[in-house]
Amino acid sequence: MDRLTERFEEHRTRLRAVAYRMLGSASEAEDAVQETWLRLDRADAGEIENLGGWLTTVVARVCLNVLRSRDHRREEPLDDQLAESADSSADPAADAVLAESVGLAMLVVLDTLAPAERLAFVLHDMFAVPFDEIAPLIDRTPAAARQLASRARRRVQGRSVATEPDVARRRQVVDAYLAAARGGDFDALLQLLHPDVVLHADKAAGPSRAPIFLRGADTVARGAAAASVRAAVTQLALVNGGIGLVMADEGRPSVVLAFAFVDGKISEIDVIADRERLQGLDLVMVD
Repeated sequence: MDRLTERFEEHRTRLRAVAYRMLGSASEAEDAVQETWLRLDRADAGEIENLGGWLTTVVARVCLNVLRSRDHRREEPLDDQLAESADSSADPAADAVLAESVGLAMLVVLDTLAPAERLAFVLHDMFAVPFDEIAPLIDRTPAAARQLASRARRRVQGRSVATEPDVARRRQVVDAYLAAARGGDFDALLQLLHPDVVLHADKAAGPSRAPIFLRGADTVARGAAAASVRAAVTQLALVNGGIGLVMADEGRPSVVLAFAFVDGKISEIDVIADRERLQGLDLVMVD
């Protein structure tokens, strides 16, 4: 058993890398790796000729089942969450390398792929697994698996190049907006807002239970500065693929801010608090 554990640990970093790219969630990736260990523990390890290949196949099957059973997809950054959920034998340096190699924008693009496409692309393009080994995992022929990976590759190449800079730049702006709102820094907010910025808030967002409409950087900045209490419990998120903010109440989103940009500045803010509208949003916590 000690030898089997030692051999498994030799493959843990790779398995976690596969699972994180498949699932986009640090905690789910760690769960998938642990499930892979349990399956190895129940198997006849002496009959396994290629342990690395066997483990990669098993973790891929586990991840595929998770993807197919999800009601809502959710991505999480691989940083503190992974450190908290990982086994004590995990290598912090490896975690850092993994986090840097899988950008948030890439995860967002991967999340647009169907489960079979994602598996084929991740295993082949990122981990050089042959299509002959991928095909049985998704009940396809090797040729069909190749086509799935090719289709996924086109989507990733077409979207990631345009998405990565936008996500990074806009995240900086929204991050600065949140910091200024938390500090009630009116001048800093003015610098981030387009002069003709508009803010829409649905009737559930304000105390009057009536929709709110504000126009102009001065007016919107004053409103944001006055909301420092709310800003203190607000986090960065992806809102339908764009950078936004989410305030949660007991772990459930209660207010969401979606942003539009012009010339690198915030040009529109949509404040969403209506329960039905919130349920229709694709939210991905990123901080």
